Amino acid sequence: MSQKFLETEGPGWVEQGIISAEQLQQLRALYPEQPRAIGLLPLLGSLLVGLSALSLIAANWQALPEWLRLAVLIGALVAAYAASEYFLRHGQRSLGTGLAGLGLILFGAGIVLTSQMYQLVGYDVTGLLAWVVAGVLLTYLYRSRFLLLLAVAIGALAQGYSYAELSTYSYATLVLTAAGLGYYWWRRPDSLCGAVLACGLLWQAGLLIGYLHIKITWFFVPAMLVYAAGDWQPNRPAARALQAPPLVAGFLFMLGLAMFGEAGSYTDMLRPHLAAYLGALLLVFGLSVAGKRARGHFSSATDWLLLLPGFYFPGGLPLAIAALVVLYAYSGAVLWRGNYEQSADRINLGTALFVLTTMVAYFKLTWEFLDKSLFFLLGGVLLLGLSWYLRRRAVRTLPPSDQR
Repeated sequence: MSQKFLETEGPGWVEQGIISAEQLQQLRALYPEQPRAIGLLPLLGSLLVGLSALSLIAANWQALPEWLRLAVLIGALVAAYAASEYFLRHGQRSLGTGLAGLGLILFGAGIVLTSQMYQLVGYDVTGLLAWVVAGVLLTYLYRSRFLLLLAVAIGALAQGYSYAELSTYSYATLVLTAAGLGYYWWRRPDSLCGAVLACGLLWQAGLLIGYLHIKITWFFVPAMLVYAAGDWQPNRPAARALQAPPLVAGFLFMLGLAMFGEAGSYTDMLRPHLAAYLGALLLVFGLSVAGKRARGHFSSATDWLLLLPGFYFPGGLPLAIAALVVLYAYSGAVLWRGNYEQSADRINLGTALFVLTTMVAYFKLTWEFLDKSLFFLLGGVLLLGLSWYLRRRAVRTLPPSDQR
């Protein structure tokens, strides 16, 4: 509970007699304002210092003798971790963690520079994989969100290099990110780390689909597996953060089909073997539903409406219309859940998605058939009317405190 929330809602609670003014003051004392910005400064500072040092060394690297290069690499690494331990022992956790992150960055730079110094041509991702391992181990050792985020970024970098430069795929990097960092997040759930971890896993899943040269819609099997993992997480805010990137990816994919599916030029990339694809997706769906039942939020199963396989329709207008139907089903389900749960945030999200889908449908289906002035006039009237109707429903559904 934040001070901002108490400042906003507390006076209303006092007026309604829910709590007394003295109890409000006690709550404010119980939840003091956290100096988040101050805590971030050492982390950002350590990154900037690291980048500055790397830039300086890189600019003069060739001019340095070999022994001095090695001494600089080892000395910088030892100094970073020694300083990290010193500040951690003296209670300055943010600064100590930031210096540990600096050491991790210097370790990766040392791998790259040593490889260049001894002209070790990399035909595999072993060096970068060692960097990923170090990131995972440091995350557990220091129990730091910052190091987890850094390790996810390093894993994404290693996988991208493996795919783009070496034309291969590092399954070990995927396992380290999913199992190693995923288990850490599971034991210490956090919203920001969940969202970043999900994005990192989706990035690696996308590269895997490209490496295997299979239909792009197979991407949603591992993506929804990440979503299903969130269904089993007891911490709902952290779980929702983990589930948001797969849902965003699914919505954007269907939105793209609705806008450009009529062209039909890439529809051969969309349709995997029906039985194999639906079988795999149903397995993940079963895992997701089991988690929803176990955690008591079965109503969120409507999220799976985004995965309706409308892309099996033939290319052209039928494909675009099928995508629009899926988008309407999903946005309508979000609105329904918002009304059912009396959640202002969910109603606002559902309204925004519904209006966006309506705009796409209107432009897609009427642009070629109406005079341009009439097109914009009718479109404006449609959106204004839709906005008024949805706002009226929100006023009827939500209590006064949620309508602000």
